Amino acid sequence: MSGTRHILVVDDNRALRSTLSLALETMGGFTVRMAEDADEALALACTSAHHFDAILLDLAQACGTQLCAELRRHLVRVPIILVTDANAEEDVVRGLDAGANDYVVKPFRLAELIARLRAQIRAFETSEDAVLVVGPYHFRPGVRTLTDPTSNRRVRLTDKEASVLKHLYRAGRTPVSRQTLLREVWGYANGASTHTVETHIYRLRRKIEPDQASARILINVEGGYRLGYDRGAAVEMTYRAQPQAVLAAAE
Repeated sequence: MSGTRHILVVDDNRALRSTLSLALETMGGFTVRMAEDADEALALACTSAHHFDAILLDLAQACGTQLCAELRRHLVRVPIILVTDANAEEDVVRGLDAGANDYVVKPFRLAELIARLRAQIRAFETSEDAVLVVGPYHFRPGVRTLTDPTSNRRVRLTDKEASVLKHLYRAGRTPVSRQTLLREVWGYANGASTHTVETHIYRLRRKIEPDQASARILINVEGGYRLGYDRGAAVEMTYRAQPQAVLAAAE
């Protein structure tokens, strides 16, 4: 998965919260924000100032389930993964019924947790609920629209324009070649003319760039394009063992 993804880690154990956050940053390449209780987590997740691609939630079983349900009531749609000591079927069912997308039982392998995070984020980014930050806009791939929250300006995209933005978004700061876009968006074989890509990029810039003479959102790079600005994260506004035990099997 290309590009930085932003994760909210909610855990009332300070040592584990810090250890897990550091591991997710160094081994998973995520950007991590931490919260120690339900109130702080709600404040972070439900404000437009902070955008997260996923939430890792580890509080006492009842508190974790309640917070998960509360996040969903506040229209937080990003994936929520419960980290839990409890693996009884009824506990798992309660967590999933509260709105969690997945759960991990402690102790767990860090590599598995990272893989599950990435899988949930990939699935979310292709869902109807996804809202992605592209420059100053909130991008809804499911309905092919961009909205500027400061002015409420709405930009409607064609299917191909939305697909181009999705590919560039997923790539983060990694440039995407014209040939790659031609293959992935239009299904053309390598070697075909890239004029179609260039024409669509030109039209897309006319729709979304505040200053046509100085592109800041769709940036030209050698052989292709990338998104400008900090791409941000998927938005919709909206552990308890010892750290050594949780990370023991991580390699």
